[in-house]
Amino acid sequence: MTAPSSTYRLQLSAAFPLTAAAELTPYLRELGAGAVYLSPLLRAAAGSTHGYDVVDPRVMDEERGGEDGWRTFLASARAHGLAVVVDLVPNHQGVADPAQNPAWHDLLAHGRDSAYADWFDVDWAAPGPDPVYRRFFSVSSLAGVRVEDPAVAAATHSRILRWVDEDGVGGLRVDHPDGLADPGGYLAWLRSRAPHAWILAEKILEPGETLPADWPVDGTTGYDALAEVGPLFVDPDAEDAVDRLYREATGDELDWPAHALAGKRAVATTILRPEFDRLARLAPSVPDALAALTELAVSFPVYRSYLPSSGAADLAVAVAAARARRPELAFDALLPRLTDPADELCVRFQQTTGAVMAKGVEDTAAYRYTRFVALNEVGGDPSRFGVTLDEFHAAQQRRATASMTTLSTHDTKRGEDVRARLAVLAEVPDEWAALVRLLAVEAPMPDAAMAHLLWQTVLGIGLDTPDRLHAYATKAMREAATFTGWAEPDEHAEAAVHAALDAVATRPGPRAAVEALIARIRPHGWTNALAQKLVQLTMPGVPDVYQGTEGWEDSLVDPDNRRPVDFARLRSLLAELPGPAGPPPVDGAAKLWVVSRALRLRRDRPELFTAYRRVPAHGPAADHAIAFDRGGAVTVATRLPVRLERRGGWADTVVELPDGLVDVLTGRPYGGPARLADLLDHYPVALLVPPA
Repeated sequence: MTAPSSTYRLQLSAAFPLTAAAELTPYLRELGAGAVYLSPLLRAAAGSTHGYDVVDPRVMDEERGGEDGWRTFLASARAHGLAVVVDLVPNHQGVADPAQNPAWHDLLAHGRDSAYADWFDVDWAAPGPDPVYRRFFSVSSLAGVRVEDPAVAAATHSRILRWVDEDGVGGLRVDHPDGLADPGGYLAWLRSRAPHAWILAEKILEPGETLPADWPVDGTTGYDALAEVGPLFVDPDAEDAVDRLYREATGDELDWPAHALAGKRAVATTILRPEFDRLARLAPSVPDALAALTELAVSFPVYRSYLPSSGAADLAVAVAAARARRPELAFDALLPRLTDPADELCVRFQQTTGAVMAKGVEDTAAYRYTRFVALNEVGGDPSRFGVTLDEFHAAQQRRATASMTTLSTHDTKRGEDVRARLAVLAEVPDEWAALVRLLAVEAPMPDAAMAHLLWQTVLGIGLDTPDRLHAYATKAMREAATFTGWAEPDEHAEAAVHAALDAVATRPGPRAAVEALIARIRPHGWTNALAQKLVQLTMPGVPDVYQGTEGWEDSLVDPDNRRPVDFARLRSLLAELPGPAGPPPVDGAAKLWVVSRALRLRRDRPELFTAYRRVPAHGPAADHAIAFDRGGAVTVATRLPVRLERRGGWADTVVELPDGLVDVLTGRPYGGPARLADLLDHYPVALLVPPA
C-alpha cells in the first residue's frame, strides 16, 4: 500500500467497538480521511480501555467486536473508500490475570518446560518462586515478549499477518519498537511478511536524531512533526520574561537538562531498579557494575542505540558524561561488552535506556520542570523556547513524505487546542505574571512548581469541569513524585492542592481573575489552533487526526484524552457547514471546516502535495505569516497573534502567491502579491489552490 492521503485515529473499546467504527465510516469519508487508523484489536485484558495489554495475540478481542465486528467494519470501510491501518503491540503482553493469558498461564504452570517458555523475556537464572521478567517500563502487569525469535514472532503475529494477506489491511503501526531486543531485525522480519504495507514505527526522536537507516519502515508516528509545529506558535522573544517568572514563582534553579537527568536517575534507582539488577548480574566481574550501568543509562542523550547499525556516537556521549560525574567507576571494563551486539549485556542495556528515558523524562521531569508546559510534550524539548520560521522551513525540507504527522495522540500530555491556548501566555507575560502572583497568595499550594503547572492547566481548560481537573492534578502530582507519589501518596499534601483548586473555582476574586485571563487569551488560542492544524494537515508527511480533534477539544493526559467523542454532534456540524462563506469560529465549526477542506484536498488532489517551497512574505508583519507551497496547494497561516494585534495588524504586509489561485476556505480568487489583511480577514488561515 502506498501511504494514504491521511489517517483518522479511533480508540476502540467495549464502549466503542468495531461496529461503532463501521457506522462512522460515512462521516470519515465525508470529512475527507484517507484511512481509518485503529487502536489494538487483539484480545486484551477484560475491561481494557486501550487494548495495549494484549493477553492472546492469536484472536480478535470480543469486547471490541470480535471477528463479526471486524467483518462488518471492513465491509463498511471498503464501501466508503477508506484504507485501514492497525496498531500492533509486539513488545509485551498483559499478565495481570494469568488465567486470561493462555501462554503466560502455561508458563507459570510448567516453567522452562512450557511450550511458551520462549515467548516471554524471562530471567530464568534469577531465584524465587515466580519468574523475574522484563516488563514494559515499570508496569509489572505487562511482560516482555521475545519477538527477536522468528518462531515467537510468527506465533504471535498469526492473526496480524492474516489482516494483511486476507483482509486487505494496508498499514501497520508498530508500538514501542525501542523495547525490543532487536528492533531492526523485527522490523525486517515484519517487512518480509508484509512487503507492500505502509509500516510506521512509534519512535520518539530527540532533536537532530533520525531513524536508523536500515529500518525498513516508511516513517514514524509523528511526534517529531509535533515538536516542529507546536513551538512554531510560541514567541521565542518571550523566553527571558517567562523564565524570570518561573524562577520567581517556584524557586526552581534547575534547567531542563538537569531536570531530565534527575528524573532519569530517580526512576533508574527506584521503579526500574530490577532492570539494572538484571544488567549487573550479567557483569559479575566488573566492580560496582550496578552503579556504572545506571550512570551510563541516565547519561544517554537519546532513547537508545541500535548497534551495530547506529548509536555508537550516542554511547560515546553517555560514557563521557558519566565519566565526568563518576570517574571512579569502571566504564572501560564495560565498554567492550556494551559495544558488542552479540553480547547479552549490550542487548539488555539498549532495551533499558529507552525505559529510563520514557519514565524519567516524559513521566517525571515533564511534571517537575513547569516553566511553560505547552512545550512539555512527548518528543519535545522544553529547553527550546519556540521554533523560528527559518528552522521550521528547514525541517520540512528534510521531512519524509510517507512519515506520519500529528498534533494529538492517545499519549500526548495535553490536547492540541490546550497547547494552542497556552502558547498565547508567552505573548502576555505581564498579565500571566500578575495572575501567578495573585494565586500564590489566594490559593497557595505545598509545591510551587506543581502550582505553576496546575495554574497553566486551569487556563488551558477552564474551571467548569472540576472532576477532570482534580483527576489530572492527582496524576500530575504523583508522576512528578516530589512530595507525593504512586507508591506512597501523601494524602495531606494532595488534599491541600485540591483545596487550592477548589478555592480558585469558588472564591469570586480568584475565579474572576482566572476567567479574565482566559477571556483575554481565548480568541488568540483559536487563531493558534486553526493555524497549527492547517500547517500540520498540509506540511510534508501523512496527516493524522486523532479522534474528535477536528473540532475544538480540551483534553489532558490519558485517560482524559480517551473520553468518548460526541460523534453525533460532529456529524451534525459537518452536515450543516454552510459552504465557502464559512461558519463563525464557535462550537468547533471553524476548525471542522478547515480540517474537512484540507483532508478532502489531500485525498482528491494529491498532485498538489508533491513538493515543498517556502512562500515569501514582505512587510512589517512578515514574521507573523507561515506560508509554503506544496506543489500547487499553498498554505498561509497566522502566528503570534497578540504581537500582531499590538502592532496594528498586517498593515501593508503581502505574501507572494502564484497566479490563478482560489482559497478553498472562502472561495475567493487570488494571484500574485496579496495583502495579508485581505487574505486573512475571515479566517486566520488560507488554503489556496489552482482551479480543478
